[in-house]
Amino acid sequence: MSPSAKSIVRDYYDALRGGDPLVPYFRDDAATVKFGISESLFGSDEVARALAEQTETTDGWTVSSRHLVVDERDDFATMADDVTMAWTDTESGDRHRFDSRWSGTLVRAAADEDVPNWQFAVMHVSAPHEL
Repeated sequence: MSPSAKSIVRDYYDALRGGDPLVPYFRDDAATVKFGISESLFGSDEVARALAEQTETTDGWTVSSRHLVVDERDDFATMADDVTMAWTDTESGDRHRFDSRWSGTLVRAAADEDVPNWQFAVMHVSAPHEL
């Protein structure tokens, strides 16, 4: 049995903590979208460039999941989570920390040993602010 979508999300968190490549977790498609706290990325090429830069310029990631919910269907899954995340900017030395909200859609990937069997088609990370 292949890993569940929920286990792939957890593996993504582990990869982020470990400074491992994140690109394999995202679908290689022009329709792939990733919204971060300060960015909007459209298409897998743009997502891959930003993730590579993030991996090169950050260190010391902590990712604490507080409420991961995954609804897995035949060919897609949705996820949502409250996540506390922190990292150090290796260029400035500044430490950043956010209580954030994550949501996304994962799709089944074609059988390939180099990519997870579920990949993000959409990921949205935001930091709530009181109004």
